[in-house]
Amino acid sequence: MMEPLFQAKVQCPQCDAEFRTSRVRPSFKKSIKSDTDFCLHYKDLNPDYYVVRICPFCGFAGTENSKEHLTLQQKNAFKEKIGAKWSYKDCGGERQWDDALYAFKLALVCAQAVNEKGRVTASLLHHIAWLYRHQGNEEQEKRFLQYALEEYIRTFETEASEMNNARLMYLIGELHRRLKNFNQAVKWFARVVNDKQIMDAGMIRACREQWQAVREEMQEQRLQLEEDVQEL
Repeated sequence: MMEPLFQAKVQCPQCDAEFRTSRVRPSFKKSIKSDTDFCLHYKDLNPDYYVVRICPFCGFAGTENSKEHLTLQQKNAFKEKIGAKWSYKDCGGERQWDDALYAFKLALVCAQAVNEKGRVTASLLHHIAWLYRHQGNEEQEKRFLQYALEEYIRTFETEASEMNNARLMYLIGELHRRLKNFNQAVKWFARVVNDKQIMDAGMIRACREQWQAVREEMQEQRLQLEEDVQEL
């Protein structure tokens, strides 16, 4: 019988060493539902547990979207903050929830140390929020959703030309909605719907649906939208 995990070979961008890390075979990735902020829930194994690759030799952690090469300045910054304290540790085997949380938080610290692109840092923060969601820890989930939201907004302001703007704007609106910032949520959803340059029909439809969800949530709580966002 085929094992659900397989070993992939990776080269560390920090120390150039080759190491192996576990991945979930595509045939074992069975999602049962998707949340409105793209968080997938899985029947058995959660492939997200294996997104972060950790070099056992130097401790550098990243994902497929992290920098492939680091400058000397970035390597020195990493060594100062993390590498100097690292002892050999193999994180390439099977992971539980705690292992996944450790991996993502280590990747976040590494990303901050080497001044990684905002979209990478935002994604790591968002994934940490999802891990807490899977555990039902609403307080920590909201804490990291707030961090992710702030990073997504910074990313929109600095890296928008390199990304799918409609998806990024939708995400900013959706995280505002989840954090009960209803007026801000509707403003971001409206930007997607009203921007004639955006042709992403799926994201436009999603923004309309979530704008309606905001209205219903506010009606339940007897809250009023600001005048300039009453209609979409």
